[in-house]
Amino acid sequence: MQRDIYTEEHEAFRETIRAFLAKEVLPHHDRWERAGIVDRSAWTAAGAHGLLGLAVPEEYGGGGSADFRHSAVLAEEFTRAGASGLALGLHNDIIGPYLTSLANEEQRRRWLPGFCSGEIVTAIAMTEPGTGSDLQGIRTQAVDQGDHYLLNGSKTFISNGIIADLVVVVARTTPEGGAHGLSLLVVERGMPGFERGRNLDKIGQKAQDTAELFFDDVRVPKANLLGEENGAFVSLMRNLAQERLAIAVAAIAGAEYLVEITTEYVKQREAFGRPLAKLQHVRFEIAELATECAVTRAFVDRCITEHNRYALTPVDASMAKWWATELQKRTADRCLQLHGGYGYMAEYPVAKAFTDGRIQTIYGGTTEIMKEIIGRSLLG
Repeated sequence: MQRDIYTEEHEAFRETIRAFLAKEVLPHHDRWERAGIVDRSAWTAAGAHGLLGLAVPEEYGGGGSADFRHSAVLAEEFTRAGASGLALGLHNDIIGPYLTSLANEEQRRRWLPGFCSGEIVTAIAMTEPGTGSDLQGIRTQAVDQGDHYLLNGSKTFISNGIIADLVVVVARTTPEGGAHGLSLLVVERGMPGFERGRNLDKIGQKAQDTAELFFDDVRVPKANLLGEENGAFVSLMRNLAQERLAIAVAAIAGAEYLVEITTEYVKQREAFGRPLAKLQHVRFEIAELATECAVTRAFVDRCITEHNRYALTPVDASMAKWWATELQKRTADRCLQLHGGYGYMAEYPVAKAFTDGRIQTIYGGTTEIMKEIIGRSLLG
């Protein structure tokens, strides 16, 4: 079916992204994967092409558009290109809303211009060893010392952890347990006591640096408190819907791309003297995958429309996230199988998609957490 959520403006933006990928990303991505990190110059190039801070007001150097469809186009094109190293979605769609909605005027002027130019790369540090998706279990603590907080603790699996200049840290600012008493503190590169651990060796998305972070008596100025003290939980919950939708958008784009390249592969690959596409089993596999993608695409596009109307619920976002990412995982597995032994070779796009996409059902809230959110909404 013809998609109807994008305008000519969005399609022109798509062409800008494709040109950027062809010039600034794809020629270097293999090298970035070997290095485990992207070049800093790629971030400033993204800023120069207008790909950073899409929703940031123009007065701070951003795109000034709250239209999430631009972010969706960006996610679709990066996913189709297999460009998992340059985490623009993390920067724009996950961290950006915290800076634009919670930062005061002084903080906005201090951080947002660099955020939009690519001179300031960001990360968000929630996950801790042993806590996973459980925000209530956060142990990183920030003690009020008058004009600053004394921050102690550790985080793990932090995307952009090595390259980031600015890290939004979720820390406990009261001794109370549970979700209350959490605050957002902005830790900047070079603060004494802030150390980065090893660049974690993942099975996929190898160009995207992921690190352990350690905070040992880090003096974080009160001027770096983002939003209200002890008010982080509400902000985290508010922004999770967009994060999960962004993951769903990338997931369905990835699944569709896998079906496209596998369809072409089975037309050309022969077995027993004829193309694989002539085998009924193969035709049924492709038919099932194409149908599942078409149905999922309709729901995800509807979620994008609802989000643009500020009407996307956490439950609908959770539905989109778990369904689309599980479809992506299932599609990658079945498409790799249809490629046979060649699918297991790293040089084939299907192999890279298989390992790069496996994290989708885990980060941003696992499939199990998504089902729990949906179940609670229905059953109490």
